[in-house]
Amino acid sequence: MTSSPDITTRTTVAIHAGDPISLVGVASQLRPRPEVSVTEWDAEVPPQVVVIVVDTVDEEALRTLRRIQRTTSCRTVLVTTDIDEQQLVSTAECGVAGLIRRSEATPEHLVHVIGTVARGEGHLPADLLGRLLEEVGRLQSQVLGPRGLYVNGLTTREVDTLSSRWCTPCAVQCSHCAGTIPTRSPYAASSSWCAWV
Repeated sequence: MTSSPDITTRTTVAIHAGDPISLVGVASQLRPRPEVSVTEWDAEVPPQVVVIVVDTVDEEALRTLRRIQRTTSCRTVLVTTDIDEQQLVSTAECGVAGLIRRSEATPEHLVHVIGTVARGEGHLPADLLGRLLEEVGRLQSQVLGPRGLYVNGLTTREVDTLSSRWCTPCAVQCSHCAGTIPTRSPYAASSSWCAWV
């Protein structure tokens, strides 16, 4: 038997839509839900999550997303009709943590994604996640790799150096950079082995 959500743990949500019908529609889906509390943009306490509803991810939508990212600590959920690979990457650059297609935006799914995003997690439909990973792979192989760079910002030489120093069967974990430090190494007890230790 499931209990109803505690009213004190409701996620505060503001809604921004390009047209009044979408705004009223999403608000009417969310208001009756005990998991969320719909607030205004200019509320005294900023919302935890902002839901942005657009038909397409155009320059105006990206400007709105960038403004939210720059001026608030809110997490963002984007509800859109259509999105391509480049737009997906652009929304990720703008801090979008959850994305839902309008055709899949049932009240239950919308509330689930809002809760996921409010907990600091992310949500993408499976096919969009696959496309995003393909785009990152393409970026690495066609743009960064030829320049000797990786998505994580390290150069090929830095990755090779770190890999050669940390590849050993008997090692301890470096807490900062998730690398390993050989326990048999004279550097294992010393901070000179890893600049982050």
